[in-house]
Amino acid sequence: MGVYQVFKALGYVRQNKTFSPETLKALRTIKRCAITIICFIVPAVAYLFIVRPEDDIAGGVAMGVFITFFSVVIAATAAKFERILQNRFSKDSHC
Repeated sequence: MGVYQVFKALGYVRQNKTFSPETLKALRTIKRCAITIICFIVPAVAYLFIVRPEDDIAGGVAMGVFITFFSVVIAATAAKFERILQNRFSKDSHC
């Protein structure tokens, strides 16, 4: 869903609809998808630490940390662009 929204947002940018409500909605969806991924991965990594401490969990934990890090970066970037678009909308509505 998030990847689809990325392509959708890039399509809006290509059509010169960068500052449109549709782009803002796509960015919100991207941010929510990234946060949802984080909410699924963090408990799985915690499960590995709590329930399976005697097993070799390095690979699973490394993948979980890697996915979580990039999801945080994507969520933060989408939130930043969302704020920029919201500020642009508020400036346009006051003028």
